[in-house]
Amino acid sequence: MPWNLQQVNLKLTITTKKQGDKQAVMDIHEILKYLPHRYPLILVDRVVALEEGKRIHAYKNVSINEPYFSGHFPHHPVMPGVLIVEALAQAAALLTIRSENMEKDNGQVYYFVGIDAVRFKKPVIAGDQLVLKVEITRQLKGIWKYTACAEVDGQVVTEAQLMCTARTI
Repeated sequence: MPWNLQQVNLKLTITTKKQGDKQAVMDIHEILKYLPHRYPLILVDRVVALEEGKRIHAYKNVSINEPYFSGHFPHHPVMPGVLIVEALAQAAALLTIRSENMEKDNGQVYYFVGIDAVRFKKPVIAGDQLVLKVEITRQLKGIWKYTACAEVDGQVVTEAQLMCTARTI
């Protein structure tokens, strides 16, 4: 990743809300206002930093109660890599929606149009907190490109280049 949130002094552009002992830029209730996803496919629990037009830092708390653990794999539960990439895409969608001041329920849906250079470096298991870091690298003609990274305990578990677009439904 080309940046480290601990080294960058972010200017938060959204009012923060107290959540437990950590500051949340967007809590789950606000996230649900912007993303159409619902259980079991809402994969962002909290946004802790957002620099509009640039980057987002969010969390997904991985619980043994996640429905995919019963089948992937029963003897050694591991979060499916495609769901890690989906969590990164949801964080990217939140970044884009907030950066572009898009209205909620604006009749649009956000789709993947490309996923490149995906690397899964370490399994994600129940009890892990997935740290989602996404940075906008380019926006051209309605196509957004992102560099994305998921970490657990400071170690990279997944990296990817994502491309998404909005389409009217």
